[in-house]
Amino acid sequence: MNDLLAAVNLICFAVIGGGAFALMSQNLRGSAQLASSQTSSSKPRRHPEAPEPGEEMLYVDLSRERLEDLYQQAS
Repeated sequence: MNDLLAAVNLICFAVIGGGAFALMSQNLRGSAQLASSQTSSSKPRRHPEAPEPGEEMLYVDLSRERLEDLYQQAS
């Protein structure tokens, strides 16, 4: 019974290891094809929420000096 359980365990380990290797190789092959398909003439894709050039943005200034000024104003 122990021999059968060890064989099933070894087979399952080999299947999981083979699947992991296949997934890794396909991911590497896909990223290599993607890198080779992009040429220097293609424009980089912009994020959909990226601001247009010249558009104003709201941001929070978390520089040390600004935070110290806010702390001094609060006390």
